[in-house]
Amino acid sequence: MSPAVMEQQSEKAEALTPGQVIAKHQKQAPVNVVAIASDLGLKVWAMRSLPSNISGKLFRDPLNGGTSGFSIGVNATEVFVRQRFTVAHEIAHFILHKDKIENGELIDDTLYRSGLSSKEETEANKLAADILMPYPLISSLVHSGIRDPQSLARTLQVSLPAMNIRLGIPPAE
Repeated sequence: MSPAVMEQQSEKAEALTPGQVIAKHQKQAPVNVVAIASDLGLKVWAMRSLPSNISGKLFRDPLNGGTSGFSIGVNATEVFVRQRFTVAHEIAHFILHKDKIENGELIDDTLYRSGLSSKEETEANKLAADILMPYPLISSLVHSGIRDPQSLARTLQVSLPAMNIRLGIPPAE
């Protein structure tokens, strides 16, 4: 293969849209959100220094960040499935709202509220759910015999309430 062809292939690999990057990692469960972040040029850090009311943040990190110059910090004291959702939520902010990050960082509290509007937080939550629980992957799991919400949640490494919302199951009263 000539160097010119190799260079063209390399440029094509780098030219993936965020949606293509995400889709590349949604072929098997659980979706690897750290790999998605890395492919988008984001570095992910588990941070013990975050206060208990902060789930995560997206911040400019020219020294230790990924190729985008940004990092995602997640609260290391939260449960694993919560950390995964936080990473997906911050990826969503990076894709959808990067231009609105003031002072170089966007901090989300435990209710996923930041300085952005509730509309933008809703958009980030929806994209995070789309990243972690894509309908085609859920369908594939159901066809393979994983049918109940608890098993789906465990397989996709998300919380049962998040899976129930995704499946349209109303909360128990």
